[in-house]
Amino acid sequence: MAAESAGFGASTSLALPVLPLDDEVVLPGMVVPLDLNDTDVRAAVEAAQAAARSEPGKPRVLLVPRIDGVYATTGVLGTVEQVGRLADGDPGALIRGRGRVKIGAGTTGPGAALWVEGTRIDESVPDPLPGQAAELVKEYKALATSWLRKRGAWQVVDRVQAIEDLSALADNSGYSPFLTTEQKIELLETGDPVARLKLATQQLRDHLAEQDVAETIAKDVQEGVDKQQREFLLRRQLEAVRKELRELNGENGKDSGEESDDYRSRVEAADLPEKVREAALKEVDKLERSSDQSPEGSWIRTWLDTVLELPWSERTEDAYDIQGAKGILDAEHSGLEDVKERITEYLAVRKRRGERGLGVVGGRRGGAVLALVGPPGVGKTSLGESVAHAMGRKFVRVALGGVRDEAEIRGHRRTYVGALPGRIVRAIKEAGSMNPVVLLDEIDKVGSDFRGDPAAALLEVLDPAQNHTFRDHYLEVELDLSDVVFLATANVLEAIPEALLDRMELVRLDGYTEDEKVVIARDHLLPRQLERAGLDKDEVTIDESALRKLAGEYTREAGVRNLERSVARLLRKVAAQHELGERKLPFTVLDADLRALIGRPHHVPESAQDPAERRTAVPGVATGLAVTGAGGDVLFVEASLADPETGAAGLTLTGQLGDVMKESAQIALSFLRSHGAELELPVGDLKDRGVHIHFPAGAVPKDGPSAGVTMTTALASLLSGRQVRTDVAMTGEVSLTGRVLPIGGVKQKLLAAHRAGVTTVVIPKRNEADLDDVPAEVLDKLDVHAVTDVRQVLELALAPATNGAAPEVPVAA
Repeated sequence: MAAESAGFGASTSLALPVLPLDDEVVLPGMVVPLDLNDTDVRAAVEAAQAAARSEPGKPRVLLVPRIDGVYATTGVLGTVEQVGRLADGDPGALIRGRGRVKIGAGTTGPGAALWVEGTRIDESVPDPLPGQAAELVKEYKALATSWLRKRGAWQVVDRVQAIEDLSALADNSGYSPFLTTEQKIELLETGDPVARLKLATQQLRDHLAEQDVAETIAKDVQEGVDKQQREFLLRRQLEAVRKELRELNGENGKDSGEESDDYRSRVEAADLPEKVREAALKEVDKLERSSDQSPEGSWIRTWLDTVLELPWSERTEDAYDIQGAKGILDAEHSGLEDVKERITEYLAVRKRRGERGLGVVGGRRGGAVLALVGPPGVGKTSLGESVAHAMGRKFVRVALGGVRDEAEIRGHRRTYVGALPGRIVRAIKEAGSMNPVVLLDEIDKVGSDFRGDPAAALLEVLDPAQNHTFRDHYLEVELDLSDVVFLATANVLEAIPEALLDRMELVRLDGYTEDEKVVIARDHLLPRQLERAGLDKDEVTIDESALRKLAGEYTREAGVRNLERSVARLLRKVAAQHELGERKLPFTVLDADLRALIGRPHHVPESAQDPAERRTAVPGVATGLAVTGAGGDVLFVEASLADPETGAAGLTLTGQLGDVMKESAQIALSFLRSHGAELELPVGDLKDRGVHIHFPAGAVPKDGPSAGVTMTTALASLLSGRQVRTDVAMTGEVSLTGRVLPIGGVKQKLLAAHRAGVTTVVIPKRNEADLDDVPAEVLDKLDVHAVTDVRQVLELALAPATNGAAPEVPVAA
């Protein structure tokens, strides 16, 4: 030891091999075993041993903490006390910390270790200790004794009490397991012994305070558990006493106290959200205080039953097989490619959000609100079931047609007799899951009266930014609807309030082509109706030509409901004939058999009629295209001039026309009056004779600007004596200068033209981009002309005055 002390004091500047300690700190006075299997440890020890051969004393190393590859600025001079085997048999070295060293620049030395120059830090303490330092020593020993006694380390208490050196006492805290590496480094780098002891005392004091808080919390928790156990035991004893009293008095059933206990146990056992649990326990307390004669008791029981029946914690796992979901949609619905693509996109995004841990963002989940708008019979309702099937979720349908009471959506206040939650809450309850697919059917049929506006109540339900905190008036607790997939169906887009439509993502279903109808009838409608008619698929088959004739001539609609009725009627006829012995099975229905089985066709294309019987066989009749609640349709416009002697001048409009359509007729008339000479038309007749424009199907209301070019063409045909070509239909708004302006519903109108047998369609030039939405098989059968001026329309639509034959029509530029 004398040699070592002489070596230490010989010079304050030292050259030492560095022994790095990863996430570990050794303070002076500590003795630590180190594993020589570590490359850095072995290199430092071997370098120290090589240097010790030429110097007196034990090998010396510099113990330096290293955190994330960064070395501390202060290290500890350590001596290698012994090299041998550790307890587990691995080679090891026992190293004792001697004193602090300020690390300087790198230097050279033997071995593979890193050598640095260091300067010993003076850690001397005046003797005797100042009064403040003595008090600090006393306080530290008291705190350390208290902490060690709690841990049961009595032998260590005596060793700490025996330490007299202030610096050694402060460094002794390095053994404390509760100190972090950063705290130990702070102790290491504090050179002043008094400041270091003050720091160690503060760290120990903070730890003891944390322990006291933890012990207090543990004590409170234990007391709470004991209280619950006592309460449970007492309630069971009370229940047993009540049971004995009832048996003694010959009473049956539960009393109010036992009933409230039953509700309390059900609430405590249920997996409810914290706020819902608190509200339910408050109602149980009210039930306990209410008398048997009070009507409030029945209200509370009904409310508690409703809350307990709701699936607060039940969720179905989404099926994120995108290929499988697409296959389900394709198998259950033919056509509707746009709609199925939108649904597939939504599922793909939900899958990616889930994979990246973004299932819940800002308290909201990734629900969706889609509005399926289209004519009847295109499969909006059945598409909702397919979405639920593809996602692996529960499906529930909420019919909103004719709903006029706001309470149907938000629920009634509990003060009303017969109060119930709203349809949304009842749908969640029926589904048994918090993330079902809810179909809000016929949302455009919702009305309003003195009982409120249900559409306004739906604003919160269908708002993805609000519906995670939806409050039903009956429940009066927050219900998270953010993971519900809402699908709303509607026939007429204009009937949906604008604020409500703004909260939904619009998906249009514009109807099916004839080819799609044939596929739907073959793959879906026919098998279903065969089963309903009690027939086998081998007994009756319907040829594709018969299906095509059914779709084209017996039914003319955007959807397939009437087509299914026709197929059902056909199968019923065949089944009845077989039972009467008039027909043998198996039987194949051809297109030639349809008239004998279900009568004549109801819709014959205009082009298939005799030329003399066509509507446009006389001048003054033009074919237009319109959009109705049942999809696209063909619309005829008839114009006539009154006798100058009997008819008054002016414009007469009939056919239940709206204001916008009346204005379009005025514009058409004004355009022809001002540009008649340019068009070589006898415009003098327009001034002296009355003009009558009529839209057939007069019982059906009509409105909109898209019949402007049709009315202009009808009037020009009337004045020129030239017929309008039978195979031409047109749509577009007309301006006073003759410009053809864009309109809506191009896809539906072209589908209607295709169904009606029209081969040439005139549309506004600015609607040319809408042709991308039209199915390719329809565009292949239509000659579509995009025009900018009404003069181009007249050139395309009017036949030469010499005969009724359709001339060669030039393509409009």
